[in-house]
Amino acid sequence: MRWPRRTLGRSTVTLGALSLGGAPLAGLGAPVDADQARRTVDAAWEAGIRGFDTAPHYGLGLSEQRLGAALAERPRADWTLSTKVGRLLVPTDGGPVAGHDGAHGFPGVPATHRRVWDFSADGVRRSLESSLERLGLDRADLVLLHDPDDHERQALTEAYPALERMRAEGTVGAIGVGMNQSAMPARFVRDTDIDAVLLAGRYTLLDQDGLTELLPLAAERGVSVIIGGVFNSGLLADPRPGASYDYRPAPEPLLRRALRIQRIAGRHGVPLRAAALRFPLGHPAVASVLVGARSAAEVRDAVAMFRHPVPDGLWEELRAGGLLPAHVPVPARGETAPA
Repeated sequence: MRWPRRTLGRSTVTLGALSLGGAPLAGLGAPVDADQARRTVDAAWEAGIRGFDTAPHYGLGLSEQRLGAALAERPRADWTLSTKVGRLLVPTDGGPVAGHDGAHGFPGVPATHRRVWDFSADGVRRSLESSLERLGLDRADLVLLHDPDDHERQALTEAYPALERMRAEGTVGAIGVGMNQSAMPARFVRDTDIDAVLLAGRYTLLDQDGLTELLPLAAERGVSVIIGGVFNSGLLADPRPGASYDYRPAPEPLLRRALRIQRIAGRHGVPLRAAALRFPLGHPAVASVLVGARSAAEVRDAVAMFRHPVPDGLWEELRAGGLLPAHVPVPARGETAPA
């Protein structure tokens, strides 16, 4: 079974409706061993997923290494790989390494390197060269500027032109930006010739900030949007006291809102996870939903939830209850994910 694929922007790079995020492969939040990471990628492949996202930031390059190894024997033309630039990995100075990368969310990864922000043209080239070496590839399908929040000017005037040149050279198939906010990506869509935006956490059942400017502008300019963080780091997967929202304890009003959405979804026979995964595809600019997984079981659950039928009545009741604004687009009537 193959998932339907959409072309990213004006490039020739394509992506299926559901893609696999690679941060958990490096042990985001808790250690993951190499065998478990490999089984996770294998399960995604068996389910028909052919889009894979990673970054140097994820476990100091460990995600790239593991993903590259897991995909090495798969036909290269059959899958799409995205990685990111903006953080160079610099070896720690001499001596035995003490500690791990827990401060950055990867407690099982030895702190052999440190991250250095670099959105210069040279930094972007060196970052991608190192990524391709870890991945065992000679090209990347999609390369994204990763979290340039505090480096906007350099990202626009140095990093972006470097990516544009690499796209013209054929080292990169498509280019874009990946962030947890929507305002700066909207500027990139408006002022540059990017192909795609990876927007994390800002177009979900609880947060439609991306609809303010970014998504309509992307649709107008033919830029594809990949939506990550559909569970807002946990609250929309399992709303309960103590659940996480954007990597912090969820505020009580948001917890109550998530529980209301869950009750309405339940009345329609839909798990909350299924509604959260399918919701972003209602917008015409959205090409793919990116979901992270740390095990084969999590992959199978995500695929099952993504395929779960979501009746029109669920969206209608969420709107009637004030839980979705009337202007927010929802998946079209009768639209279903691949069986």
